[in-house]
Amino acid sequence: MKPFTNFESRLAPLAINNIDTAQIIPARFLKTTTKQGLDQQLFCDWRYDAQGHPNPDFILNQPRARGAQVLLAGDNFGCGSSRGHAPWALTQFGFRAVASTSFADIFKQNSLKNSLMPIVVPPDAQAELFAAVASDPDAVVKIDLAHQTLTTPSGRKVEFPIYAFSKHCLLEGVDELGYILKHEPYIAAYEARGVGSIDARE
Repeated sequence: MKPFTNFESRLAPLAINNIDTAQIIPARFLKTTTKQGLDQQLFCDWRYDAQGHPNPDFILNQPRARGAQVLLAGDNFGCGSSRGHAPWALTQFGFRAVASTSFADIFKQNSLKNSLMPIVVPPDAQAELFAAVASDPDAVVKIDLAHQTLTTPSGRKVEFPIYAFSKHCLLEGVDELGYILKHEPYIAAYEARGVGSIDARE
């Protein structure tokens, strides 16, 4: 993992509530163990017609979505079944964050472990962002993880919550195993002291 850095980005608006993981990445694509190609399968059933042709009305097929690193979604994003492929598909497309009023807990956890920021914003901020991108498709937001803020195109700073441990790992660019390995010298020293070991005579 690379350390999560602050960035500015345009928004890809998807004003649909209760988008579940089966819509983000359909089950028929879950057999793969690699992330490669999942960007083409993201929102597949909405993105392509029965013949496999791109649906021009879907946001990801429109020029304004190209290069957007923030998906602006409706309420309760990522609900449904647990599948790690959902954040994989989003990050492979190029998204670094999803902004919504709420996220399913399992999706949120999977996202944080895969460098995808689930940014919870209040309903009025969500409405402001949808209005901003509707009037100007090139409107940008700023994401500052260290200060836990999303800055809207109008300059309003919106604070968002994040688990302290997840924030630390994202800023350091380590996963849970990497975090443990960085403490290996302390673990080795603890083991060398024999603290907590079972006496062989017992």
